[in-house]
Amino acid sequence: MRAGVSGGLLLRCNMEQQSLPSQVTLVECPRDAMQGWPSFIPTEVKTSYLNQLLRVGFDVLDFGSFVSPKAIPQMADTKAVLQGLDLTGTETKLLAIVANTRGAEDAAAFEEIHFLGFPFSISETFQQLNTNKSIEASLAQVAQMQDLCVQKNKELVVYISMGFGNPYGDPYHPDIAAHWVEQLAGMGIRTIALADTVGMADAAAISSLFRTLIPAFPEVHFGAHFHAAPDDWEEKIAAAWQAGCRRYDSALKGIGGCPMAQKALVGNMATENLVGWLTEKKIPLRLNQEALSEALQTAGAIFH
Repeated sequence: MRAGVSGGLLLRCNMEQQSLPSQVTLVECPRDAMQGWPSFIPTEVKTSYLNQLLRVGFDVLDFGSFVSPKAIPQMADTKAVLQGLDLTGTETKLLAIVANTRGAEDAAAFEEIHFLGFPFSISETFQQLNTNKSIEASLAQVAQMQDLCVQKNKELVVYISMGFGNPYGDPYHPDIAAHWVEQLAGMGIRTIALADTVGMADAAAISSLFRTLIPAFPEVHFGAHFHAAPDDWEEKIAAAWQAGCRRYDSALKGIGGCPMAQKALVGNMATENLVGWLTEKKIPLRLNQEALSEALQTAGAIFH
């Protein structure tokens, strides 16, 4: 971190920590599950599945992305999918991923979309792979997107990609993550998700980063976007929860991964595992269990 940033962060860490919200925010990510799937999923299948997920009652549905169809062919029909969604009576808010200002402008034109999500990598190599821009150039884009969101009454969610390290040998330290979070918070970004993009985080790293950032930036709602293997998902959730994280991204069946990472995909946190863990801890969830069971069966039919 640059001189002065770490000192300011330590001062903020010494502030009295605000009470943590008990209500958990669940973000279902079918977009992340679909984007790297090898065969094209027909628009009508996507739409039907998303409508099932809307009936479950997740807080947020990461439903699609406004990105280059050459880069992510699976998401080329996002606008058509959006037109087929039945939002009647649902409190679920839609989130769309964007990779640049043009995509943000396209997404912000739709009244139905509440959140715009932008992947901001703290690995220079991955930021170039994912958005074809440097970290500094991407930060300038974030500022433009934030201004756009304020104008259009949207909320920008920034994902700290490679938030727990990277496989490319780029410099990583929790202080680097804290530095970029400070820049983002200074722009008025109020929701930041720490992404374990290639599933390399362990419980100690997760605990350390959340315990540092949550009290240092009490105005920010921090989330966890974990990719996990079958044998380490529980320790990741537990570490984040105990550190105060109350926003979680997941996908039914644990399908997904970032196709731009150029590494064997590690699946998303499985929603059924997350929901089961929270239920065991007696955390109240506002989910339609019958609709969840039906959506789980559909996911099994789509992703097989």
